[in-house]
Amino acid sequence: MPKEVNREPISLDYSDTGNNNTRVLLLLHGLGSTKQDWEFQIPAFSKEYRVVVPDLRGHGNSFQENLNYGVDLMVKDVIKLLSELGLNKVIPIGFSMGGAVAFQLAYSYPDLVDKMVIVNSGPDFNAMGKLGEELLDTRTTFLKTKGLKALAKEIAYNMFPEPQQESLKNDFEIRCAANDFDAYYQSFVTLMNWGLGDKLRDIEAETLVVASDMDYSPVSFKEEYTGRMQNAQLKVIENSRHGLVLDQPSAFNKIVLDFLKDE
Repeated sequence: MPKEVNREPISLDYSDTGNNNTRVLLLLHGLGSTKQDWEFQIPAFSKEYRVVVPDLRGHGNSFQENLNYGVDLMVKDVIKLLSELGLNKVIPIGFSMGGAVAFQLAYSYPDLVDKMVIVNSGPDFNAMGKLGEELLDTRTTFLKTKGLKALAKEIAYNMFPEPQQESLKNDFEIRCAANDFDAYYQSFVTLMNWGLGDKLRDIEAETLVVASDMDYSPVSFKEEYTGRMQNAQLKVIENSRHGLVLDQPSAFNKIVLDFLKDE
């Protein structure tokens, strides 16, 4: 039997770049990926902001062995990291699973969050209706029957199917396939069981929701929950799929930087 690990929160691997005397951006990557999701944002954002980018629990170079998983635990890890860095105010920018972590962070620790950016994500993975049920069923079945490497190949192709996206597709496939199977599976299952429900209305932070026109979930899904928030706006980037931070970085970066400068 593997020895149970009870260190929660755990230490996270992270990068910390940019101007240390200004506002802090906290970039939170997607499921099965790493801080590399933000390779086109870190150089652009760090010119004007301090940019902290962790590998979340069970991902990348962060601790992986014999852990429990869940959005709440990922938030606790992030809080520990921010405390170690002496940071008491951040702007979380969360992509996909990272968006769930950002939502929970903004709800549970409102004084810590300045503004917030949510990218192709949502506040209720456990209440996505037929879309969520099919995703949970098909992906867990795929994992158990074909394995993580095959799933990584499938996801990478769906995210980056264009010939000019070959490099993005290959890079994402490699880092997704490198995941520990149990870490990926448990991260996915616990994510699909997570949701804020009516708590979403309590989030006061000014929020930018960025959606792709060809994401897995339709723009109408983002419109619906944006409308339930106190202070949120939606921007849609055309000709982009789920991985828009990688496939449309120039358009994404401009929208985010404009939002951050708008006081």
